[in-house]
Amino acid sequence: MIRTAKVAFTASRSTIDALFALNRFSAEVWNTCLAEAKVYHQQTGQWIGKTELQKRLKRRFPMHSQSIQAVCHKYLWARDSAHQARKEGHTNVRYPYKQKKYFNTKWAADGFTIHPNGRILLSRGIWEGKRQASLVVRVTQLPAGTVKEIELVYDRGLHLCLTYDDGKKAPNPPGSHICAIDPGEIHTLAAVATTGDSLIVTGRKIRSIHRLRNKKLAELQRKMSKCQKYSRQWKRYNRAKQYLLSKSKRQLQDALHKTTKQFVEWVVAQQVNEVYLGDVEGVQRKKKKKRSRCHNQRMSQWQFGKVKKYLMYKLKAKGIMLHKREERYTSQTCPVCGAKKNVRGRMYRCSCGYTQHRDIHGAANLLSKVLYENRIQSLPFEIQKPTYLRIA
Repeated sequence: MIRTAKVAFTASRSTIDALFALNRFSAEVWNTCLAEAKVYHQQTGQWIGKTELQKRLKRRFPMHSQSIQAVCHKYLWARDSAHQARKEGHTNVRYPYKQKKYFNTKWAADGFTIHPNGRILLSRGIWEGKRQASLVVRVTQLPAGTVKEIELVYDRGLHLCLTYDDGKKAPNPPGSHICAIDPGEIHTLAAVATTGDSLIVTGRKIRSIHRLRNKKLAELQRKMSKCQKYSRQWKRYNRAKQYLLSKSKRQLQDALHKTTKQFVEWVVAQQVNEVYLGDVEGVQRKKKKKRSRCHNQRMSQWQFGKVKKYLMYKLKAKGIMLHKREERYTSQTCPVCGAKKNVRGRMYRCSCGYTQHRDIHGAANLLSKVLYENRIQSLPFEIQKPTYLRIA
């Protein structure tokens, strides 16, 4: 299976400077992609294709040819993704337009050499008819597998992001049951399986990280607003701000990995082979009802996209398929009498006597839509008392 790992490395001062220069050259490639695409559209009235764009950028930068092509591919992917999003109604999405100062440099299989002792040679290709000297970096621990790509990334220092094949194949699904998930901002995951068991993985740890980050960020920005921009004091505050953002990003990433790992372990124990995830895209952008600033902030910081991404690859490693499913009215509809009501509090209570935890209620109704061709009705089994899990 294809996996990624971000690793630290050591190199000489001159090599570090050359690596920073490569990221600046990659930014120039990106900026040139923007300019060439604009000129081509003005001349022909059409979008530039991959072959034509790569042809126009060939031998224009002191980098490996595959590194230049990788930036071209990223530009084309960003353009096509924006086009698809606009076709689906997201008219606020913009096509790539921003100029870059730095951009990640990528090497494909022919652009680097890895030695068993952790020594890595990164090619800079041919420039003005001469092959440039490769850059030498050293990594203390290499992942077990065949490295396919290397990307130079920056996170308070340069790191190498290795994409590798660990040689393992996805196992057969552990069983034949189905599970549905209702994602949430308070409880990250609430799930019901056809075994009758239910699970709630609370997201209060993630919320606490967000609250602390927002509080400290507001303090720093308040102080920075009183300083002259780019002054020495402003730069001190800015370094503290970048440290805070970087640390909270790592904390959130760790919390999401632990949360999704707990869910996957539960799913395997339930012998599930298919998981259906409620599609909450657009919830944070609803403007029909006026919301408080705090509520809007929580919604904008809800990382449901990353939750889906982590679930997808973790479940795939266990041989389990993840599907996205439209979840309209699953939180409001009573599965017994079909009445609709807005929920207040953590419990869903209907006048017909039906009572259930609101998140388990949403997951159960989503499972009902999967089983009964988009209809919400009572499930053919009794839902057990939910198991609560939280990360340390």
